[in-house]
Amino acid sequence: MQTILIAGAGKSSIYLIQYLLALAPRNKWKVIVADGDENAIAEKIKGSSYAEAAVIDITKASEREPLVKRADIVLSLMPPHLHIHLAKDCLKHKKNLITSSYISDEMKQMDKAVKDAGLMFMCEMGLDPGIDHMTANKIIHSIYRVAGSITSFKSYCGGLVAPESDNNPWHYKFSWNPKNVITAGLGGAKYLQAGKTVEVPYEKMFEHNKKVKIDDIGMLAYYPNRDSLRYLDIYDVPDIKTFMRATLRYPNFCKGWQALVTLGLTSQDDVFDTKGQTHSSWIKTKLGIKNKGTLSLNVAEQLGVSPDDKVISMLQWLGLFEETPLKPAKMSSADILLEVLIDKWKMASVDKDMVVMQHEVEYMHKGKKITLTSSMVIKGENREYSAMAKTVGLPIGILARMVLNKKINPPKGVLLPTMAAIYRPVLTELAHHGISFTEEVV
Repeated sequence: MQTILIAGAGKSSIYLIQYLLALAPRNKWKVIVADGDENAIAEKIKGSSYAEAAVIDITKASEREPLVKRADIVLSLMPPHLHIHLAKDCLKHKKNLITSSYISDEMKQMDKAVKDAGLMFMCEMGLDPGIDHMTANKIIHSIYRVAGSITSFKSYCGGLVAPESDNNPWHYKFSWNPKNVITAGLGGAKYLQAGKTVEVPYEKMFEHNKKVKIDDIGMLAYYPNRDSLRYLDIYDVPDIKTFMRATLRYPNFCKGWQALVTLGLTSQDDVFDTKGQTHSSWIKTKLGIKNKGTLSLNVAEQLGVSPDDKVISMLQWLGLFEETPLKPAKMSSADILLEVLIDKWKMASVDKDMVVMQHEVEYMHKGKKITLTSSMVIKGENREYSAMAKTVGLPIGILARMVLNKKINPPKGVLLPTMAAIYRPVLTELAHHGISFTEEVV
């Protein structure tokens, strides 16, 4: 019997866990699901006799390492900074590892040791990063077979609320880890535009609110995602003049979020003792407001907008100007904001989310400029069976199955899924699950 260890039973894990449990009887698999939350595990494994619950503190080697030792493969949906614990155990006990997160510097430094051990540590195997890498490289490699050079590559992806469940002025609800939304863009971004490197600091990330058209959805706003330049060599696009990876949101969201950034409400560097404090007293203290004018007027003045601007009504909708008590603790502004948003942006059980991904590629073919647009729009079934969970979890599960069943010879090292031997079979199976792209060439 082969044993699969899944670390993490959070929002994005349900499809991964149930995909592997559905295949467990015929493959004789034992699926261990490890998390600190016993209820979260129970919700996902639903009493399956092929599953084993492991309630552990992932940071404690004494609790974690015996599970890694038992496993034939380890799959991690843990927060990014925790993958490294599992990675070190996997190297020690010679286990292949698949994660959904960006390769950290610490993980990258393990590449030689992982290769020498004959192991595969496949990172960035979720949605974004993950499906974006696989579909982008499929397009790039197919263009190279018939054309001379790719001049522009733009890739957009966003986890959004589906239109039928969109009933708030921010046009946003949490379908994945809320903390990641709060910290999005903190490190700024870099991309290539017309042959020049563009650097965008966090303070200006959401300010430009540029838009892109998505078929059947309409215009969405985007902001650049992290350091796009690190993928230039990985994607092997030497003639490229424009290269950008970006995150999609509805336009109102970016305007509102820029206001929160400008006001310093996303800061992790301040500390408030919130005992006896309210939303409005926090805002007043943070912004240094001492006069007796209404809070919304003061905030409008600080933002340089009129009091009836849409942004002010969006902040009002969050309850930021109200005397709502804060949970007593010592918290940063980002922590307080997170508490507010978890309440206001929570999905109802029947709410549907939506994942949108679009690649726009320009290339030269026989002296003529061609533009290829490849798009995917996936809607969730409800809060539990979300499009986000499906698109993050299934690529990991499919690769794990193919490695265990020897359908794929796992490549060696700390890797991304950019090679045809990985993306071809994985994308083929994803299409059977309704995760596929439509292409338009002009």
